[in-house]
Amino acid sequence: ALFFVFWLLISRFGDVKLGKDDDTPDFSTFSWIAMLFSAGLGSGLIYWGVAEPMYHIQDNPYLTRAGIEPKGTDAATLAIQITDFHWGLHGWALYVLVGLCLAYFAYRKDLPLTLRTALYPILKEKIYGPWGHVVDLLGLFGTIFGLATSLGLGVTPIAAGMENLGWISNTLTNQLILVAIITALGTASAASGVGNGVRILSEMNVWASFGLLVLFLILGPTAFILGMTLTSAGEYLWNFIPMGFWIDRVPGRQWQSWWTIFYWAWWVAWCPFVGLFIARISKGRTIRQFCFCVLLIPSSVVVLWMGVFGSAATGVDIFYKAGVMEAVNADYARGIFQTVAGFGYGWLVVPMTALITILLVSWFVTSSDSGILVMCTMLSMGDENPPVKFRIFWGITSGAVAAVLMLAGGLSALQTASIVAGLPIALVLLLMGYGIIKALHEDFPVLDTKDKYPLEYLNR
Repeated sequence: ALFFVFWLLISRFGDVKLGKDDDTPDFSTFSWIAMLFSAGLGSGLIYWGVAEPMYHIQDNPYLTRAGIEPKGTDAATLAIQITDFHWGLHGWALYVLVGLCLAYFAYRKDLPLTLRTALYPILKEKIYGPWGHVVDLLGLFGTIFGLATSLGLGVTPIAAGMENLGWISNTLTNQLILVAIITALGTASAASGVGNGVRILSEMNVWASFGLLVLFLILGPTAFILGMTLTSAGEYLWNFIPMGFWIDRVPGRQWQSWWTIFYWAWWVAWCPFVGLFIARISKGRTIRQFCFCVLLIPSSVVVLWMGVFGSAATGVDIFYKAGVMEAVNADYARGIFQTVAGFGYGWLVVPMTALITILLVSWFVTSSDSGILVMCTMLSMGDENPPVKFRIFWGITSGAVAAVLMLAGGLSALQTASIVAGLPIALVLLLMGYGIIKALHEDFPVLDTKDKYPLEYLNR
């Protein structure tokens, strides 16, 4: 998918518009980019930006291959590089593929905005039959379990933040109550539509997240953060292709399965949801603009974010002995709050903890309402304004699935659900890639020489 997107960026199809030639974008560029983040990243960046590097700094196969001692500054650079790899270009390339296919066929060909539409060059009118229903059901299945996984993983840091503030205790019962509250808020936002609730919440979240990023940069070991961010970004850009092809061949070692494979399955499971939502908000963009913005802008922010948050956490832990590593090992959700405490500004701990907790809730609400709208759109054959009762039903359903998975087995059950949901969708993605290439070459063929030049010119 990544090579495919890079090819589209420089191909002759770059100026083709996702819509009619005279269509203009429905949203400003800032609102568009803000909504991209709300659907594809959101709250996960906040807590995994600290927790994941703190796991990798202790142990990962790349440390052994490079001969680097764990828990030092070199290990921290590698840990942030691995985190960039899991959240960066490879995942967003999948979103570009799905979003581009759906937007092209929906707005250029006037086909329904559903997952089945992306297979029109292969199935033709059969997309309206059983095969089309199967594809949409796979997308629905992936969206529900992708949302449930995200909500199940993210409600733990929300509860941890509220516990630090003295509001609640971090118990499973309270986590389930939080799932219900976030689901209700997401459903209410979805009922108001993309142009109102989703857009406004997304823009607010982007500004608040930027403020949090600046605080971490200023309050943490600033020089160390800047150096680590720049170094890890360079290492990632130099190594992201070989890292994408590397396979761990050590028998019995589960690191790659628990991290890289899980992340990629999670990205794949989210593809129908995020891809369809991105398509929904991208009418009027050109293919080149779409590929550039959806691939490179979010990936660049990921590298900056993981660099700042990961460097801040490893910095206070290495230099100030802040106990971030121990906190993450006990509960991944506690890492970001322990980092805040490690800055050494006691009077800022409570307001920053409150900001992080509220931001986590807000990001989850935007992800939830986006997912609800996508599910309703798929099940109503591309209706971009599905009935409110559909939005309420699927909002409640996604929250219920998250609660059931949390009760069934916590983190392990959530990870398994994402991998299972991602497997069949991966096959659909391969067919999508073939379909869009076929359609573009059919719609914009290379002209013969005699069609490109006047006859009198050729007879000279």
